[in-house]
Amino acid sequence: MKDLLKKKAAAAVAAVFVLYALALPGVAQQAAIRPVTVGQPMPDFTLPVYQGGTLTFSSLKGKNVILMFPRGFAAEGAWCTICNYKYAELVDLEQARQIRKKYNAEVLVVMPYAQDIVKQWLEVVPAQLEKIKKTKHPAEPEKLDEKAKASMERYRQIFPKDLNLKPGEVPTPFPILVDAERTVSKGLGLFMTEWSGSKVDQNIPTYYLVDKSGIVQFKYLSQNTVDRPDYEYLFKLLDWINKGM
Repeated sequence: MKDLLKKKAAAAVAAVFVLYALALPGVAQQAAIRPVTVGQPMPDFTLPVYQGGTLTFSSLKGKNVILMFPRGFAAEGAWCTICNYKYAELVDLEQARQIRKKYNAEVLVVMPYAQDIVKQWLEVVPAQLEKIKKTKHPAEPEKLDEKAKASMERYRQIFPKDLNLKPGEVPTPFPILVDAERTVSKGLGLFMTEWSGSKVDQNIPTYYLVDKSGIVQFKYLSQNTVDRPDYEYLFKLLDWINKGM
């Protein structure tokens, strides 16, 4: 009987020790990631950073966060041009206006691919911007057929700015998170193998604005590949968040 009581006591002590250990910093397990909506806390996660090291989302408490999930591939072997344009546009805005400092914000870009694939995604940006510019401003627009003219007008509408990046010189001012296992992308319900008419590993293009307390204040999931929120609109929302409205 005494031996049985000793075993039970030892088991109880061990259980308490495990619970205490799990509560310690660096030992506590992050909760499973689930889809989140406005007014809820963004689930915590840790991912490798393309530029080096790792990043834990909760370490950004005290800053607003623009959390971006580009689509990535638009088809097998073809990148989403709009995603790369939107990335380059935000880089341009950061360089011109220091948006992170202005809005007390960090920008995170989450890609559902391994490090080498993310490298390819970045490297193709200059060529995509050049293609956009040539389509918008052909040498002799009056000689274009109707299909080419329609493409020109569509590009001018979707890509209003002329952005330029030299090959091999794609800036990476924001942490690019490598979600190779799709832990975060799948957990938030964003990763798809078929979306917007293409069967390929991709994310639904999504934006979250998370306030300095870690609460989601804005969430936008694209219904198709074209309908991305304008950055000036997001900046107005950040102003609103900073004012505590």
